[in-house]
Amino acid sequence: MTVVSTKEFNTHQDRYFDMAENGQVFIQRGDCMFIVKRAYENDDDDFLEPDEDLLNAVTMDEVRERIHGVIHKLFAKQ
Repeated sequence: MTVVSTKEFNTHQDRYFDMAENGQVFIQRGDCMFIVKRAYENDDDDFLEPDEDLLNAVTMDEVRERIHGVIHKLFAKQ
């Protein structure tokens, strides 16, 4: 486990990302700590399957249409 400051991490990012491949690197900023670690290998088995939240996601076009309809209803009442 390695703990570094944000300034040190920004200065030597390559070094700490290389270290994170084999272990955990903690970045300390004030009272907060952030962890840098390898998320997954470059292998198809390691990718997560879409969950229910992702399957219920909407596109920006769908959001725009819904908001547009609500705005029209609000102005129609006035």
